Amino acid sequence: MFNNGWRSPPKAMSAWLDRIGAGLVLQHPEMLGYDYLPSELIGRDQQLIELASMFAGLENPNSSGRAVITGPVGSGKTALSRRFVEDISRHHGEKRNIRWLHINCRNNPSPTQVMQRVIQYLSPGHPDRGLGVGEILASVRRLLKQSSSHIIIILDEADHLLRKSGDDLVYRLLRIDEDQDSTGSLSLILISQEQILDLFEGAVISRFGRSRHLRMQGYDEEGLFGIAKQRVSLAFTPSSIDESIILLIAEAAAASGDARVVIDLLDAAAKSAELDGRSEVLSSDVQISSMVKAGNHVEIIVDELATHAMILLTAVCRRLKSRTEITSGDVETLYRVVCEEFEQAPRGHTTLWKYLKQFEECDLLVARIDRLNEGRGRTQHFSMPHMLPADLEKHLQPLIKKRLRT
Repeated sequence: MFNNGWRSPPKAMSAWLDRIGAGLVLQHPEMLGYDYLPSELIGRDQQLIELASMFAGLENPNSSGRAVITGPVGSGKTALSRRFVEDISRHHGEKRNIRWLHINCRNNPSPTQVMQRVIQYLSPGHPDRGLGVGEILASVRRLLKQSSSHIIIILDEADHLLRKSGDDLVYRLLRIDEDQDSTGSLSLILISQEQILDLFEGAVISRFGRSRHLRMQGYDEEGLFGIAKQRVSLAFTPSSIDESIILLIAEAAAASGDARVVIDLLDAAAKSAELDGRSEVLSSDVQISSMVKAGNHVEIIVDELATHAMILLTAVCRRLKSRTEITSGDVETLYRVVCEEFEQAPRGHTTLWKYLKQFEECDLLVARIDRLNEGRGRTQHFSMPHMLPADLEKHLQPLIKKRLRT
């Protein structure tokens, strides 16, 4: 039989090909995508309630809703709006035919492009070339009436549309049922990082209403930890990542408050482990990924530390080479051991705590506090999510020796 020139790949090639998508850690990598929408949103119950209040009565034929959602990158604005419209359309499905469409205005920055997306969603293949916004809007209204449907339009990154073309399209969408024999054809959700209400003219603000503004905040560490655990349960193979590593990822992302940083770190750490042929994610996989993402400014910071701050940081690094965290008590104990190696008298408790606080402020360490089992007193845990402890220790050793010689 002819083989059409096919030859079996050399063993060296097979080795690296086998590493691609090996599945040692990532079982469902698609669930680490930004566009994947979980059935439950972590830490956003209150925001869903607030958004629902702006659409109260939507199950009734002549009602509609509107909302503006603002917040920083990675605060879950798009996920919140998509989860809301999916749930509400399903919940009211027996009472009303609610359809929804998400449009990114960065990719569709003109009113014509937005309306073409809407008409093609409602009626695929509908002729729209050469039609003005008003003509397309009339067709949209007619299609909704014919199908007894209601549509919720999500205009994501709406500031791109507003800055390029003003608020005329928003105004016309809000007035779609004016002078008609029925109302409640269309609901509108605008999403932006900015306070876009300031870009509206008075007539639009009066129709939208300032009370329909939902302000999102970035996630705290607890929320990021919950998101990381959820994505691990969906995407990772069982027992491939310890909870302490998941916490390390949340700590690494905490300063940003950005859920996408958590997702990126999970993805990068998993791929790092798989590339190394491992079925388990290590703390070093996270630390390497975090260093690349944050940019390595460590050397500049470390070079300016006091000598005993360097010695203290060395003690921390030694423990964190084998563990993800070190307690405050262990920090002081190991510090004294390192002081003996360098033949230095240890500094007092207050000085050490000042150094530890400095490490936190510089993002060299991340601290968390746990109450003791008896319920009285607290113990502090330190981790190093942004860098490799072994590399940092190697950098510190010659610096300390040089300081002590001078």
